Amino acid sequence: MPKSKALLGAAFLMATSAVGPGFLTQTTVFTQQLTTSFGFIILLSVIIDLCVQFNIWQIITVSGKRAQDLANELFPGLGYLLAFLIVTGGLAFNIGNVAGAGLGIEALTGVPVETGAIISAAIAIGIFLFKEAGKAMDVFAKVLGLVMIGLILYVAFTSHPPLAAALNHTIIPEKFDPAATLTLVGGTVGGYISFAGAHRLLDSGFRGTESLPEVNRSAATGILITSLIRYLLFLATLGVVINSTNINPDNPTASVFELASGLIGKQIFGLVIWCAAITSVVGAAYTSISFLRSFHPAIEKHHTYFTIAFIFISTLVFLIVGKPVKVLIFVGMLNGFALPIALAILLVASRKSRLMGNYEHSVLLQAAGWLMVLIMTGLAIQIF
Repeated sequence: MPKSKALLGAAFLMATSAVGPGFLTQTTVFTQQLTTSFGFIILLSVIIDLCVQFNIWQIITVSGKRAQDLANELFPGLGYLLAFLIVTGGLAFNIGNVAGAGLGIEALTGVPVETGAIISAAIAIGIFLFKEAGKAMDVFAKVLGLVMIGLILYVAFTSHPPLAAALNHTIIPEKFDPAATLTLVGGTVGGYISFAGAHRLLDSGFRGTESLPEVNRSAATGILITSLIRYLLFLATLGVVINSTNINPDNPTASVFELASGLIGKQIFGLVIWCAAITSVVGAAYTSISFLRSFHPAIEKHHTYFTIAFIFISTLVFLIVGKPVKVLIFVGMLNGFALPIALAILLVASRKSRLMGNYEHSVLLQAAGWLMVLIMTGLAIQIF
């Protein structure tokens, strides 16, 4: 696979992993609460995301080791704790992702949510049954990511948001909400999401200091794609929030699309949430299992089947439990708590020559990383 395709694939895998049903729900709910000031939260999350991703992607690719292996070599057992946090969060998120995929198919075709969830899970499993599953996953993420951007751009255009006020309050907010910030960052770069692209690059053969310029470009691209989608969704929601009070609290994002674009808006919502959900199902399963692969030779050898089992279990739990509506917001917050722990572990590892060889991690990036650890920890303490 050409290097440029692998780099773009990793960026889109990270971005589409972040853009799931929870992402759509969080953005809509917080835009209702904060209106134009939510733009500032998005800007803040972009800055935090860039600091986090540059640190994590550089440390992982230079070391040539997955995050859990670095953690275990830093302190025996620490990698198992990190894997537990990531896989637990990934599984919880994936239950919501499967539900979102079912909702999308229901909005598009009218079939029951449960049937739509089963169909979507079968499509996701089919990707991992390809002989070259990595390439199939990259293409799938890129195509559906571009479809989402185009559809949300159309809805943002038709909702007529107050652009001047939105841009002004993106820089100077009227309101601020720490819970929204923690949840937003958790849903954009927390938990498994921050490792999706980095682990994908390792599997594509990117490692060592010579790969750093390409790795940085891929990380920045992933964050900017995610931020573009979120800001467009914010603008689309804002236009509706300012001009309407009829947003359905049970399905706020569907309401926004329908109020902005009429009957076609419901179809667009169905396609957007399905694209968001199915790519997140794939990304969450792939990345969560990547945290287990090095723990036993059998998992490494049969990781494709473990990934398929992960999707199957997520779907089964959804079918038994039902729609995890509030879980989508809660899990974003949970991933926000996991982020400072994971980042702190890697920042400490980056200072150990026995793990990193002669590589000296940027002092500026280290300072930015530790600042993000403090900010995210502070936000978490403030909420509780």
